[in-house]
Amino acid sequence: MTQQNTPLVEMKNISISFGGIHAVDDASVDLFPGEVVALLGHNGAGKSTLIKILSGAYKRSAGDILINGEPADINNPRDAKHYGIETIYQTLAVADNVDAAANLYLGRELQTPWGTLDDVAMEAKAREVMGRLNPNFQRFKEPVKALSGGQRQSVAIARAILFDARILIMDEPTAALGPQETAQVGELILQLKKEGIGIFLISHDIHDVFDLADRVFVMKNGKVVGHAKTTDVTKDEVLGMIIMGKVPPGAVPGPGAMQVA
Repeated sequence: MTQQNTPLVEMKNISISFGGIHAVDDASVDLFPGEVVALLGHNGAGKSTLIKILSGAYKRSAGDILINGEPADINNPRDAKHYGIETIYQTLAVADNVDAAANLYLGRELQTPWGTLDDVAMEAKAREVMGRLNPNFQRFKEPVKALSGGQRQSVAIARAILFDARILIMDEPTAALGPQETAQVGELILQLKKEGIGIFLISHDIHDVFDLADRVFVMKNGKVVGHAKTTDVTKDEVLGMIIMGKVPPGAVPGPGAMQVA
């Protein structure tokens, strides 16, 4: 990770309520170029809701979002894309019946001067982008449904970076993958880091988190319990943050930290 002074993303004092319930309450997180930040917590802790505010799926009721140090007005997914934010969901919204190139350009297809689909140009660009991410990928002519889980994840990531995403939100990227495919996704993430892309990683797998993330933010009951570099805390200490809200010495406490009398 090559951390710079100005974060790619700063979410400051973010709050949102649904029917009087504080789903996210005064939460602050940040992300630097070439960094993976994991968001952890039980179901309902607020991590997915917080990240949906960044992706434009929800509109915050309070707080500020800064992109590259400048205030960002994100009210919908189109706004998020304008700021270079792309989301890769666990369900992988890929079209199973078409090939990789068609998936990369889904809804944004290239056309020839005669108004027909420019399949040659789209495949050439697909090969270029996939070559950056996964040089071993060769199955460009096959429908995506014939690909492995790791290869499908490659296609989803390639589609995001094809249109110059600088900030990726990855929701459980290794869920339901075997060990070999999980390792492949890990290699993809390392490649993205080298390109200076920042990644928010939502995961329930503590081992994945320590393999891939530079820092962790733990949420509980809508609040940030604390955050730490993965090199400064143990897995058991992070579990203690998730379950009890107990912040270890190597972490920075947040508003949701357990208060010690």
